[in-house]
Amino acid sequence: MKNAALVADWAATVAGRLGPLTAVADAFTAFTGVPVDLAATLFQRAESAGFRTPARTSAGGSCRLLATADGWAAVNLARPDDHATLPALLGLLGTPQAALETAARRTTAAELAYAAQKLDIAAAVLGSARGGRAPVSAERHGQPGPRGLAGLRVVDLSALWAGPLCARLLGLAGARIVKVESTTRPDGARFGHPDFYRRLHEGHENLVLDFSSGALAEVIADADVVVEASRPRALRRLGVRAEEFLAARPGRVWVSITGYGRDDDRIAFGDDAAVAGGLTGQDRHGDPVFLGDALADPLTGVYAAHAAVRSLRQGGGELLSVSMAACAAAQQKAPIAC
Repeated sequence: MKNAALVADWAATVAGRLGPLTAVADAFTAFTGVPVDLAATLFQRAESAGFRTPARTSAGGSCRLLATADGWAAVNLARPDDHATLPALLGLLGTPQAALETAARRTTAAELAYAAQKLDIAAAVLGSARGGRAPVSAERHGQPGPRGLAGLRVVDLSALWAGPLCARLLGLAGARIVKVESTTRPDGARFGHPDFYRRLHEGHENLVLDFSSGALAEVIADADVVVEASRPRALRRLGVRAEEFLAARPGRVWVSITGYGRDDDRIAFGDDAAVAGGLTGQDRHGDPVFLGDALADPLTGVYAAHAAVRSLRQGGGELLSVSMAACAAAQQKAPIAC
């Protein structure tokens, strides 16, 4: 995007069409007194980084909407390892010498997404998450103990956007936020635009730990709320179990953000999760285009913060599973013309 005014116009157009998200944001404000400016929340990274309006390449440049033999799919080469794995993906598709766009046209959307996911590349069939799970599901594993947010210790183990935004909103509502990073895997958002990272983490404490040392379990032991975006098996390998955390003290809350739910190991990032939810725009030919910048990330952060506050008000003791694709799927029944 060329200037802040263009970002503002784009943001207002998209944010104004997301009725379910608006209701969730308003409920968060009713609970906490903290206003949520959805246009700013959804597009703050695009504004900071000067991203252009996306089409079939995402605003951040890593995700592509690809026409297939029977529809559309998104493939997100978000990490350096994903680019290194691309030849293996083309090999699985039976087109080792072809460009990804060419390979996509020769296969189905489901086959393309499955092959990418098999290699741990984020990918999704357009609209595949519609009609599935709820955006947030709750399981009770601890005793209730109603508490307000003021002074609560929130340990944020997440990275990038959705989880940190959840923690940011909880911090604005009075919680004390402690961001925890691994010595070997720092938050990837640190390598993006510094203003975006600062807005999400301003005023938060920061701890950098060797997760293999057992120190992570000690930090979590003092928390009232945990926010994380990891596969459950990855945390279990570190000796961290949400169910045990919740059972150890009344009123605690555990927020687990994943692409498709805790029982689904597929990875996801904001752009491909939005595509899975069918949250796309539509060009003049009726073909899908990306609607925003990694849109499933910020809207999931709002959903997660609201769910945490609601759980605390009702006594806590809950494991909250927040699905990015399901949050996107809850928004839009028809594409927005762009």
